[in-house]
Parts: sequence; structure tokens; C-alpha cells
Amino acid sequence: MKSVILVVDDEPVARHSLSDILRLEGYSVNSVPNGQAAVEYVRTHPVDLMIVDLRMPGMDGLEVVQVVNQSSPDTEVILLTAHGSTETAIHALRLRIHDYLLKPAPPAQIIASVKKGLSRREARLSGRGAGAATPAEEAASEYRFKDGTTADLSRRVIRKSKKMAHLTPAEGRLLRVLLENPGKVFSHRDLVLLVQGYDTSPQEAPEVLRPLVSRLRHKLEDFPNLMSRVSSVRGTGYVYEEES
Repeated sequence: MKSVILVVDDEPVARHSLSDILRLEGYSVNSVPNGQAAVEYVRTHPVDLMIVDLRMPGMDGLEVVQVVNQSSPDTEVILLTAHGSTETAIHALRLRIHDYLLKPAPPAQIIASVKKGLSRREARLSGRGAGAATPAEEAASEYRFKDGTTADLSRRVIRKSKKMAHLTPAEGRLLRVLLENPGKVFSHRDLVLLVQGYDTSPQEAPEVLRPLVSRLRHKLEDFPNLMSRVSSVRGTGYVYEEES
């Protein structure tokens, strides 16, 4: 069955050209000219992925995403904008947007982002249908440290004695990426892509990532051995330093 994509853009030329590009790739594509029409369409039709323009009259792109996240949480979203800003990127992070592309995005970049978003959706749905993790998978998600701290990433819980911290999904993904790659320095941009699933510029990435890292570190304060190993690499990003 063809993947269903909805294009939302108030500019007719942009809307039609993007729709044509995606149809040539074999997707089933529908398009609407504004945010309200997009919300109504998603409420009555299955949509695998949406490409939404940020700035539209009436309901803008971020408002559309907020509603769609509630009515169709399995729909992946790519946000297109000619006016990129750090504030918008941070808001996009909070709204679970798959990707954030600046107009005019090359067709190859859009197609690659669409393929990645649909693959992520399929993997998420397949994992949900597979049921509980096997014991081997659970074991691979649990890390034990010499001071008695344990990090259960399948449940997003960190424990030591009577102390416990619960992580959000994004915090859990960030910690997993670092723990699974000891000694590897990740750039801010790499971590935004790996943890949040969308690309951003090298200039914006630190501002997008900083609030997430700050929240994670706050929760790790009760686990100093673990916290001390999540290190900032000045001007580059972050690294997890493995226990000796």
C-alpha cells in the first residue's frame, strides 16, 4: 500500500510542485491550502506523514502540529519554513516534529527526509505491535555502574539505593545515545538529529539541545558518578566517558 502524504501550504505553486515531486516518487499525495483544512482532513482520513508550511494565514504550522499530535499521534510531521529561528526550532522540538527544513529545500533533501520519517513511523508501529521486549533486549537496556547506580533505559528509570529519577522519552534517548557510544564525541547537531529526529543548523543546534541537557543533568544530580561522565566538549558537543 502506498504511503499517504498530506502537503499543507498556502502558496499554490509550492503546494503543487511539492505534490508532483512526491507523486513521482510513488506516494499517494493530497494537498490543502491552509491549517484548518489540514486539521479537518487528518480527522477524517489516515495520513502517514504531513509536510506543513510554518507561516500561513489563520492557523499557522505549529498550531496545526499541536492539534494533529492529539488527533493523529502516529502521523510524522516535516515543518517547512522560509524564516528559520532558534525559538521556532525549540518549539518544534517540544512538539515532536520529525524534521525542520528551510525553504527552498532541494527536492532530494525533502525526499530523503520523507523516506526517513516514514521509516521511523514504520519502525515505531512495528515495535509497538511486537509486544514486550525479550529478556535479552531488557538486559541490553540496563546499565550497572560500580557505585551501585543502575540506569534502566527501557523504563527510563535511574536508581541508587533509595534514590530514583524518571526520565522523559527525550531524556532517555539522549542518555541512551551517550551510554551506547562511550568515548565518542557527538556534535550538538548530531544529538538533535539522533534524539529528536530532525535536522537543524550548526548555529541553532546548541540552543535547541541545551535545555534538554540541562534537564537531564538536573535529574542526574543524585547520581554523581553517572553525571560526572556526561561531559561537555567545548564548542563541539557532548561525550560519555566510560568507567575505567
